[in-house]
Amino acid sequence: MFGIRMPHLSKKWKNPRVFIGLVILELAGTVAALALFGIASPNLYRTKLWQAGSDHGFNSSPKQILYAYANHRPIPTTPFVWSQALTDYNVAISVLSMFIMIVKVVMFSLHIWFPFLSVIINAVLTGLYAASLYGQAGPDNTDPKHPSSSAWYITQSCDFASKVGARGYCLQAKGAFAVTVIMTALFLANMILSIWCLIPTSAQRAADGIDIDDMQMKGGNNSDNNSDSKFEMNVRTNAVPFTPRTLAFNTLDRQLPLRSQQIEAEKKKGGKAPRFA
Repeated sequence: MFGIRMPHLSKKWKNPRVFIGLVILELAGTVAALALFGIASPNLYRTKLWQAGSDHGFNSSPKQILYAYANHRPIPTTPFVWSQALTDYNVAISVLSMFIMIVKVVMFSLHIWFPFLSVIINAVLTGLYAASLYGQAGPDNTDPKHPSSSAWYITQSCDFASKVGARGYCLQAKGAFAVTVIMTALFLANMILSIWCLIPTSAQRAADGIDIDDMQMKGGNNSDNNSDSKFEMNVRTNAVPFTPRTLAFNTLDRQLPLRSQQIEAEKKKGGKAPRFA
């Protein structure tokens, strides 16, 4: 319609082994993310790391909310990097990625996991994990005296958490951040691979062109058959229909069908009806 031809998108994976390799890496990363985020929930070490950073002047203090309550001041907003919302968000995306990976493996085994669908899913997951990266390494500017552009446990040594007995938790938080980076890179690689597989090869383009030509030829043949059938229908409708009953009456009247047609034609011309022996 309107002479616009939609581009042909491939539905096959050009190198399934690369896809399977990425799925294996994704499985390992998803299990690690699910374990690390699940252990950290609901608040295993978040407040302790927050307090350790406050003790060394890296960020605000978790006691600021208590001070606000005690002095009847407005309650400050908890930074996203130290909030319960980030912990719940990380658990949610790890569970979601595990579910999607299981569905992906099943659909790929059934040959219905197409590159176009993979591009959409991996783009969404890449965005979700990128948001998690921003949250884990996010700023903390609630205390004007101790502003922080990023979480201290990302840029500093975990020895600073030894005072509150959270050095091991600091290493665990670093590990969770590293796994998030790896998962973001894996989903981005999956998306790039899917986009590459969407581009058809020269052989696929040639096969697609042959299929289109065959469809056009079939369409032309169908149109010719339709025109022939219409012509036959018109011829048949112009002819005088005969039934066994009319044929019997014409026979009794000594008029066969062809003779009756000749008689009617002579009457219309104004001549005399021919006589038949």
